[in-house]
Amino acid sequence: MSKGARLDEDGYIWITGRVDDVINVSGHRLGTAEIEAAVAKCDKVAECAVVGRADELKGESVFVYLVPKVIPENAAEETELFKEINAVINREIGAIAKADTIKIAPGLPKTRSGKIMRRILRAIANGKEVTQDTSTLEDPSIVAKLQSCVM
Repeated sequence: MSKGARLDEDGYIWITGRVDDVINVSGHRLGTAEIEAAVAKCDKVAECAVVGRADELKGESVFVYLVPKVIPENAAEETELFKEINAVINREIGAIAKADTIKIAPGLPKTRSGKIMRRILRAIANGKEVTQDTSTLEDPSIVAKLQSCVM
């Protein structure tokens, strides 16, 4: 398993994520960690996770689970937030990495140590049944909540 990292101006090493966690969008291999880093630059985002979703035309599309700092009060605010996030992605990475789907999530499925269970997120995004053991999650009820917000 390969990890990505960067060195900041103070000499600290930042682990950016798994290099092998990529999605293939129209023949472009995009790292989910880089897209997540771009989304996180939006000051309205508390947490996010990016996974690939099967797409007939592109192969995979960019699917973002978004935990905002403040929940949008109406559809117009939600649309504006999504436009802002895609503008950040476009500026940081390019138009090919823009999210096709952004879903407001009540939280992310994490283990007690804080690791996001991406297999669960991929299954939900692709409309598949979650067959993984969820007993190790900090909050197992988050799976049903995510399924209801995506469907």
